[in-house]
Amino acid sequence: MTAGFTVRAIAPDDAAAWRELWAGYCAFYETQVSPAVTARTLSRMLDPAMPMIGRVALKDGVVAGFSISVVHDGTWVEAPVCYLEDLFVDPRCRGQGIGRALIADLVDLGRAAGWSRLYWHTRTDNPARRLYDMFTPADDFVRYRLKL
Repeated sequence: MTAGFTVRAIAPDDAAAWRELWAGYCAFYETQVSPAVTARTLSRMLDPAMPMIGRVALKDGVVAGFSISVVHDGTWVEAPVCYLEDLFVDPRCRGQGIGRALIADLVDLGRAAGWSRLYWHTRTDNPARRLYDMFTPADDFVRYRLKL
């Protein structure tokens, strides 16, 4: 527990609160995710057999943020790699260290599990880059997306 909040694995009882934050996250990125994909994402986070990791930050017992990551093999390393795909903090709770705690939580999980690295990407104009830069500087890679 840190500064009045905790970070833990998502649980079935967190579904409604997570869906509300997920909607805010999608709105932030000006996108829409179908209800079927949202349901499947939640289902995969709750399934321990899946390589998707869902974590929530609770402030005063209320879900205030989340991270969603995928652990996968890599071609340049022997140990697994973790991709932090989604990170969001309720706008009313920002600036309190919750985003930092969600990333630090993954660092701790990765060290304990023997991951080789943790990586993520974001938009160049995302204000959260100030937080991300505290963990590691951005690299010089460019992302390409080909929809299939």
